[in-house]
Amino acid sequence: MNAKEFVRRRKHLMELIGSNGIAILVAAPERVRSRDTLYVYRQDSDFYYLTGFGEPEAVAVLTPGRSQGEFLLFCRERDPDREQWDGPRAGPEGAVTAYGADDAFPIADLDDILPGLLERSDRVYYSIGGNEFDQKLLAFIKALNEKRQSGHAPSELVALDHLLHEMRLFKSRAETGTMRQAARIAVSAHSRAMRACQPGMKEYELEAEFVHEFRRHGAECSYPPIVAAGVNACILHYRANDAPLQDGDLVLIDAGCELGMYASDVTRTFPVNGRFSAAQRELYEVVLDANHAATAKAVAGNHWNDPHDAAVLTVTRGLKDLGLLEGRVPQLVKSLAYRQFFMHKTGHWLGLDVHDVGDYKVADQWRLLEPGMVMTIEPGIYVAANAKSVDKRWRGIGIRIEDDVQVTRDEPDVLTHGLPTTVVEIERHMSNVA
Repeated sequence: MNAKEFVRRRKHLMELIGSNGIAILVAAPERVRSRDTLYVYRQDSDFYYLTGFGEPEAVAVLTPGRSQGEFLLFCRERDPDREQWDGPRAGPEGAVTAYGADDAFPIADLDDILPGLLERSDRVYYSIGGNEFDQKLLAFIKALNEKRQSGHAPSELVALDHLLHEMRLFKSRAETGTMRQAARIAVSAHSRAMRACQPGMKEYELEAEFVHEFRRHGAECSYPPIVAAGVNACILHYRANDAPLQDGDLVLIDAGCELGMYASDVTRTFPVNGRFSAAQRELYEVVLDANHAATAKAVAGNHWNDPHDAAVLTVTRGLKDLGLLEGRVPQLVKSLAYRQFFMHKTGHWLGLDVHDVGDYKVADQWRLLEPGMVMTIEPGIYVAANAKSVDKRWRGIGIRIEDDVQVTRDEPDVLTHGLPTTVVEIERHMSNVA
């Protein structure tokens, strides 16, 4: 991401905060995996969005109107001994030269400097909750309030989330460019997995195809891949990935990658042996029709729930036509009868987080879709293996088709286009026919 992108974001946020406000953000902590082994570090998304800084033990402060500099960064000092073990650190000097901080200090100096910055402010913008820094900040504010007669103290503690997450909801050209690349890599990985799939493989062998394809493009998994064969596909967040792929079953794969901190999120369902059975084909085409119907509604001016409503109507009508539901379609929709087979929403925001930030409602009403928003479209049908109310041929089939879609001023921009999706395309691709 170009450095100017971070400057633009900070400037916009400081305009919203105003000259009497101060914003404070804390880097994500390192997490222990087991004993003295840490998880691979990932920066907090809000912190990265404004700073581009990827190290732990850091605090960013935005002080609009401060003459000595508006963007301050507290971070670890350079340490040759630790850097030999863990890799290079930017240090305060690098925070200025490489990350655009107006001023930077060792993280050890935070307790001496931050109270003075708070003292000049009326409003503190901070995302409170679940961070060890919460109590430290509250203690600073309390101490200033106890000395209010001889000095100044902030009078408001304002949730930073609302302002910052509204900004993150609208993607810039640079952001959508990165997300488009992440989508292309995910498309390539799904395409590769389809061709690699063979009866008798284990689910984790297909998972390995994704890890290899992601890593060879400099990306990584944006969430643990779901590789769910047969009845496992009816478990929405299946995680085991250790069952064999049986001839005659479908396999549902929900796998996306993270590139430059931005996520893709893609799901495809295809036959293990390369050929859909009649029942699998019929259910699959209902889900595909729902995907197309929902995508068509992902346009500026529609509200957030319009794609879901379109998917629900299409799925309900399809299930009725196939005999899985009985009754009039409007009543089936109204009574939520479809939820026996389609029990989740049709999508979510996508960006720095897989389930990205941003309100879905404004004043208790579904918000209108606007250009720059990026969402997933992911209808599904899941017929439990023990669903005795339906014919046996449908039981144990789980299908989901998920794409990443950008709302534009014109038609929906499907970032994950080019991946085999129709029955004919999938069967041709899996048979290695060009």
